[in-house]
Amino acid sequence: MTRMGVLVRITVAEAPTGGVTVVKLAGELGVDTAADLATALEELLARPNPTNRIVIDLALLGFCDSIGLSTFVDAHRRCAANGGYLALAAPSPFMHKLLGVVGLTRQVRAYATVASACAGGEEGRLR
Repeated sequence: MTRMGVLVRITVAEAPTGGVTVVKLAGELGVDTAADLATALEELLARPNPTNRIVIDLALLGFCDSIGLSTFVDAHRRCAANGGYLALAAPSPFMHKLLGVVGLTRQVRAYATVASACAGGEEGRLR
């Protein structure tokens, strides 16, 4: 499934192993587009067999404001409440720094690659 907001493209794909759903973001995530991501994540969590293990691929995300960051936190809390997790993967150097400065990596795990995020654990984890 692909959604196209004004400034963000959201693509959802099931990972071939482990039951992890990968959500790829491209563009800008902010006040005008965060609702699109929230809707896509809500649809995943509302499935008859809910997806509660989600990896957000940030490799093509060029911008994210506080509303976008809040969307990550809200989805992480919902996933955790259902026995799962939300992890962030492949942030650009700018995004990695932003995630660290605002303290998000203390709440939501971030990984260097999508593969390491899907595997979980400590390998490839960013701090």
